[in-house]
Amino acid sequence: QVQLVESGGGLVQAGGSLRLSCAASGRTFSSCTMGWFRQVPGKEREFVAAISRGGGKIRYPDSVKGRFTVSRDNAKNTVYLQMNSLKPEDTAVYYCAADFGHYSDYVSSLSYEYDYWGQGTQVTVSS
Repeated sequence: QVQLVESGGGLVQAGGSLRLSCAASGRTFSSCTMGWFRQVPGKEREFVAAISRGGGKIRYPDSVKGRFTVSRDNAKNTVYLQMNSLKPEDTAVYYCAADFGHYSDYVSSLSYEYDYWGQGTQVTVSS
């Protein structure tokens, strides 16, 4: 059992920055890959970033690469998503997720491969 709580969302102007945090509890945080996804009403949940157990392997889609940075602090049971140069197209509900089902270096972009999800935090980028 894992509980994930996102924070840090809000409203920001285009070109601005936000840092999202996801605090985990209930299970050994260092045993899981952590992912970030986002979703807009009526659309499929979209992969944003993933980071391996020790933080050594990171994956981004082209849509955010160079603008977003994922990191983790296992001592604090927390994963972060630093979002820079935000665009209106980044507006969505952002979710963190934990994957306990794969080997340590696996960083999945597929939502169904994650086992636990946070409640989501709204990010709105205005122009």
